[in-house]
Amino acid sequence: MCAGCWWKLPGTIAAPTGPQWHCGARDQAPAAARARAHADNQRLHARWVDLNLRRKRAVIANVAVARELAGWCWSLAVLPD
Repeated sequence: MCAGCWWKLPGTIAAPTGPQWHCGARDQAPAAARARAHADNQRLHARWVDLNLRRKRAVIANVAVARELAGWCWSLAVLPD
């Protein structure tokens, strides 16, 4: 999870995107889960930006966001159907 945060740093190569990288799982998720994922993605990005604006070291910011992401994944896994 921490490795994914490094794609956001200026001067790094962008993460691969496009139809060849899209497995279709996103389209199969329920609408509520997709909406929750999108909202949390934006929240985590805002958190990462805030930590960087406060001049936290990149390693600290990335691990903090990765820990929050791990907690979010756990909360989604235990969500009742």
